[in-house]
Amino acid sequence: MRWWSVANFVSNAGTWMQLTVQNLLVLQITGSAAATGLSMSVQAAPALLMSVLGGAAVDRWPRKLTAAVSQALLAVIAFTTATLVALDRLDMTTLMVLAAVTGMVATVDNPACALLGNDLVPAEDVPSAIGVGALVFNAGRLAGAALAGVTVGFLGTAAAYFANGFSFLFVTAVIPFLRPAAGAVRQAAVRQAAVGQAAVGRAARRPASGTSVREGLAFFARRPRLLALAGVTGISAVFGRNYGLTLAVLVTGPLAGGAGAFGTVSTVLAAGGIVGAVLGARLRRPSVRLVGALAATGALLQIAAGLSPSLAMLVVLVLPMAVVESVSDTAGTAVLQTDPPAHLRGRVLGVWGSIGTVWSLGGPPALGLLMELAGPRGALITGGAVIALSLASGHLLHRRRVTTPVALTKDAAPQEALQTAA
Repeated sequence: MRWWSVANFVSNAGTWMQLTVQNLLVLQITGSAAATGLSMSVQAAPALLMSVLGGAAVDRWPRKLTAAVSQALLAVIAFTTATLVALDRLDMTTLMVLAAVTGMVATVDNPACALLGNDLVPAEDVPSAIGVGALVFNAGRLAGAALAGVTVGFLGTAAAYFANGFSFLFVTAVIPFLRPAAGAVRQAAVRQAAVGQAAVGRAARRPASGTSVREGLAFFARRPRLLALAGVTGISAVFGRNYGLTLAVLVTGPLAGGAGAFGTVSTVLAAGGIVGAVLGARLRRPSVRLVGALAATGALLQIAAGLSPSLAMLVVLVLPMAVVESVSDTAGTAVLQTDPPAHLRGRVLGVWGSIGTVWSLGGPPALGLLMELAGPRGALITGGAVIALSLASGHLLHRRRVTTPVALTKDAAPQEALQTAA
């Protein structure tokens, strides 16, 4: 697990180096901010349709091999991009194609690497392992963003892509040496469970790939905990959380701050994310109820941020906002990866990837429209109120669904009483 965490830190740092440089590269090629947003959407779009298939592939194929191959493919794409940049042969069409291919590979790589990390610890330590992964992600994000500027300044844009390619190769080299921990769910056991379940009933005689995808979709649709988690996460993603957008407009607009002020706010957000990841790693029994409570707390803090009279007050509020968001994400991910049976976890993650892509693509434009109509303060306040009221309404509806017990009288025949209860 220590080796896997080090490999993920290196990979995340390389990825954020490339993402930071890629936006600048698109601006250099096109001079258009809209084209920059388009390149990000093109990379995310494959997850909308292919995440379910990617999750099914992770459940069907050996996990270590799947993760190693996907990381190697991502390295090839990064090296190809770096070579084209170095030779000054990269145009916008080629960049879009490479971004789309990266998104397609990521539909397999993301669930494979997530579940591979869970195999390295005992089952009861999976929530803690997910928290460690969140901590590594945030640390790699900070390091990558910082290294991007230094790398481009001294070595040029292509160097960032080369560095990302080598980071993928490092992960690929580490994977063969990973060994599942005692008490962890091994990939062989996962495959046996899948085969055993497929052998029961007529589903086993259908095409394997279609059945595999349908099983994941059916399980997700029939699982109230996962549907509730999707609702909580979705409404929070659309009306909140996009602090890089809302707080940027708030700081540079009503609070009259500059780029330096927003840089301070961004640094506090990142620090809060790391603190939240450390706290999230201590969770033993995360639940949807905890995720909802944290989302409601974040909504109230968001309302307070919208009412902030000064930049100093906003900075004070931003830290707990980031901590709450990070702990909530860790708890939600732990529920998502531990609630399904082992042989369905890849497919459930695939379904979640498709749903999450809808939020990531639709949330920022919806929030931008809300800011156009209500301003940055109004958007933060309105969004926080919508989240809080929606979660409160959902909680009240859930509490009202109480089953009325059926009393058995001495005079009633047992069979009649049972029929009435049924």
